[in-house]
Amino acid sequence: MNIQQIKQRFGIIGSSEKLDHAINVAVQVAPTDLSVLITGESGSGKEVFPQIIHHFSARKHGQFIAVNCGAIPEGTIDSELFGHEKGSFTGAYDMRKGYFEVADKGTIFLDEVAELPLSTQVRLLRVLETGEFYKVGSSKVQKTNVRVVAATNLDVQKAINNGKFREDLYYRLNTVPIYIPPLRERKEDIHLLFRKFAGDFAERYRMPAIQLDNEAVRILTNFRWNGNVRQLKNITEQISVIEQKREINAETLRKYVPDHDTTTLPALYNKPIDEQTFANEREILYKILFDMKKDVNDLKKLVHDIIQHEPDAFTQEKRNKIFENIYEEAEPLVQQHTSVISDIKRNNPDDITDTEVFVEESLSITDKEIELIKKALDRHKGKRKYAAQELGISERTLYRKLKEYNLDE
Repeated sequence: MNIQQIKQRFGIIGSSEKLDHAINVAVQVAPTDLSVLITGESGSGKEVFPQIIHHFSARKHGQFIAVNCGAIPEGTIDSELFGHEKGSFTGAYDMRKGYFEVADKGTIFLDEVAELPLSTQVRLLRVLETGEFYKVGSSKVQKTNVRVVAATNLDVQKAINNGKFREDLYYRLNTVPIYIPPLRERKEDIHLLFRKFAGDFAERYRMPAIQLDNEAVRILTNFRWNGNVRQLKNITEQISVIEQKREINAETLRKYVPDHDTTTLPALYNKPIDEQTFANEREILYKILFDMKKDVNDLKKLVHDIIQHEPDAFTQEKRNKIFENIYEEAEPLVQQHTSVISDIKRNNPDDITDTEVFVEESLSITDKEIELIKKALDRHKGKRKYAAQELGISERTLYRKLKEYNLDE
């Protein structure tokens, strides 16, 4: 099967050299049992390549299981991947097989693998090295013969430096790396994809397909496309449904695609802040305070661990000095946020009382965190995925906080 047939088989559109190279690597590595790490930006189409690898491997008649590691709560991820014994934890009414047991002699695709908790990363490393794992609540070793393909849109090296991802696991997964280029590196494919999506939506909605004039094609091609193929598809669908004219010019396209020549940098102005803007800025301040709380807790844990493991190396005087340094580091941040609050009060004299309540009375970060979580859930009608995105946290972290604050009922 040549590369064009592979593209047709898996619905891949494009002719760029980088895309063709990624497909060739996937086909060449498929007959082996080597682990593969697929990297690329969100929306670039990484999910297709594990299917190519599985299809051209000797395991193609076995199970292919795709797991979104970022969508599974931290408390249940080990059970999902490795299974659990009956009674191993509250709610474990029956024995359950995990994905690694079900996918024996097949392929398992771990999407967003960098979102795995560190404890789960240790378990995964054992599977990759020995093919062995333990079910949650069991002391019996089980064997599995699984091909692992992983993917991430994060900077793994940065995650390693930040202590969020194990370096040994990275090298074990990254036996064969496959890089999926973003859309801005495949400019020759952008118009091809647009026409394909336009044709698909025309068929779906039973209307003529939209077309672009030359200037519109230029704008489309030069746009950055941070959301890659997914963003292009969404915008094509919007234009197909909303616009009455089937010939789309540059002026019409700019309503959906921001002009690439313009800047999106924020501008300062002296216009009084309205009530909605003030409320939004207040929520941003809450988020900053949450981040500060996390940083302080991490610092406290680090110092506590050092003192616990090396108690003789720290006199009371040295301990006091450490905490003095922590407060010295934190004080400029507090002053900075106090200055921001003062600016808001100055621009919004009618809201001074409300701001004073925030500064003087709301001493509990937990209460404000609960309030912000409730607001985000209400705004998105209970949809946790979008609420988590607005709060700037992962869906797994939001799930844990809902459990912690008894908000999931």
